[in-house]
Amino acid sequence: MKSPLFNLRASTVFTFVRGLSRRRSVRFTPEGTRFLLFTLGIGLAAINTGNNLFYLLLAMMLSLIVISGLLSEHCLRRLEFRRHVPDLIMANEPTTLTISVTNRNRHLPSFSLRLFDVAEGQDVDRGLAIHLLPPQGSALLSYPLIATKRGWIRFEGIGAQTLFPFGLFLKKGRYFAEAFLLVSPPIKPLSLRFVDELVSEGQGTALARRGDGTQLYNLRLYQPGDDSRAIHWVTTARTSQLIVRETEAEDQRRVTVVLSIVAPEESEPLFERSVTFVASLLWQLNERVHPVRLIVGTDDSGLGSGHPHLMAMLRMLAQCKRQLPTADEINLQAEPPVAACAGERGYTVAVIPWAGEGAPTQTVQADRVLHAVQLEELTHAF
Repeated sequence: MKSPLFNLRASTVFTFVRGLSRRRSVRFTPEGTRFLLFTLGIGLAAINTGNNLFYLLLAMMLSLIVISGLLSEHCLRRLEFRRHVPDLIMANEPTTLTISVTNRNRHLPSFSLRLFDVAEGQDVDRGLAIHLLPPQGSALLSYPLIATKRGWIRFEGIGAQTLFPFGLFLKKGRYFAEAFLLVSPPIKPLSLRFVDELVSEGQGTALARRGDGTQLYNLRLYQPGDDSRAIHWVTTARTSQLIVRETEAEDQRRVTVVLSIVAPEESEPLFERSVTFVASLLWQLNERVHPVRLIVGTDDSGLGSGHPHLMAMLRMLAQCKRQLPTADEINLQAEPPVAACAGERGYTVAVIPWAGEGAPTQTVQADRVLHAVQLEELTHAF
């Protein structure tokens, strides 16, 4: 009867070997193949001739193979990787990603490491190499990345390979370092005439906010650095404290952009161009300091302005997905959810990236509707 301790040790060894085989892969280099064939030749010569010199040479060559495997394994053991990715990048714009690698070995360094990304099960070479990583040492590597389409990019892990010490074998190891990178639609130039007409159309209402103007917005205490010409002397004399007058921006037209995510399969290219168009339009409106609001399907960004609000809207566009048109979805998506916030709606632009039977071009409650034909004209250069 076998001992339970023996079964436990055998199971542990089997689990270790199986896990190691999953994380490691070894293949011969051209030099290693020739060296192995030469070793086999020396072994045959030693057996046929019985010459002790051939046996000594065979033992030396076999020991080199064993040492090569042990040292290359040591170079890949106890490596720790961390990946640093930004919160949001823009499609077709170069960005920089960084990888930090730490050697957790206490005494021996790692040599001749070449790193690569593992994405969608494929090894992507970024040209990253480390010639020497001291024990308990770290290295920070960076590389450029250009994403070609919006959405999520999933990095499954990081791979490392080495030819150390003799270049006979190429040993690879994979390490878990999962990360997700969100890519927003690219920003394309729009016709200034179109943006000017869009802002000037309708009956947009003014939104009270601090800015350059003539109307009084607020009175507050004087702070170092304030313009002395803005001091409100009447209130200052009454309160015996320096009071500064803030003015209200004169023209802050509010614009709501509604993007329909319902489109058939054949409208996929136009839908993607429409997403890019909406992102570019929001960028232009934000540059003009107009409060904007984005509605994508049932997601609502709310009314706002400034760079953080723009980034939030770009994140919405990066994650939106096209839905196939059905009767229920058309009724749901045709009416933009503006009734609850009609006071914040302002001038509304609806983007409908498809045409045909059931297209909600006539039922959308918006000041201006951009349907498929107009979108084709506006985005043909994208």
